[in-house]
Amino acid sequence: MQSPPPETRLETASPHVLVVDDDVEVAALLSRYLGTQGLRVSVAGNGREARAAIIAQAIDIILLDLGLPDEDGLTLIRDLRKQWHGPVIIVSGRGESVERVVGLELGADDYVTKPFDLRELLARIRSVLRRAQTVTTPVTKPRGFAFDGMQLDVPARRLTGHAGEIALTTGEFDLLLAFVERPHQVLTRDQLMNAVHGRDAGPYDRAIDVQIGRLRRKLERDPANPAVIKSVRGAGYLFAPAVRPL
Repeated sequence: MQSPPPETRLETASPHVLVVDDDVEVAALLSRYLGTQGLRVSVAGNGREARAAIIAQAIDIILLDLGLPDEDGLTLIRDLRKQWHGPVIIVSGRGESVERVVGLELGADDYVTKPFDLRELLARIRSVLRRAQTVTTPVTKPRGFAFDGMQLDVPARRLTGHAGEIALTTGEFDLLLAFVERPHQVLTRDQLMNAVHGRDAGPYDRAIDVQIGRLRRKLERDPANPAVIKSVRGAGYLFAPAVRPL
């Protein structure tokens, strides 16, 4: 993981990255490199410090290692998602597909395996931050969408239903927005992967399938027999309800 040459900085106003990693060398490398790219970086060496940092500061994105000394990173994600819904990128030496799937199931937005290329990691951060900070222009696009008894407020990135607000992660919101903007159309996994992660799906990439399963559990009356997000065998997924722009 050698530091690459300097490159163009992020156009956002100093986003704040929280690096959660007990490897001092990795944390220092990320702090130095991301700092040269216009990012503010804080470091937490364990789960306790990560929780304290989130309470004390406005964090825009978390880079999370799974092998923490005081708890498993997957447990930390599960707990964070109860109160914090910003983007999380897992950066871990655990490359097993089952842990990738579990991490995405619990609400991570992306997964990068160590050792990583710093420029690729920066590109992933840029992509996730752009999605999280996108502001829809009301002159050209609707401010929201109504469907199946629910309302999606696009500028506020907020979904409400009969029982109140339905908490969505950054990836879940982007996935739902891609569907409601194209109802009754079959969307391929590559189209959805580009909408959510800014890249095509690999042949063994289950990120979209995992996120759709998670979104179904929040939208469907019976997730085992989905009526809102339907699977189209060999083609992709289709958003079935009538959608009304707001």
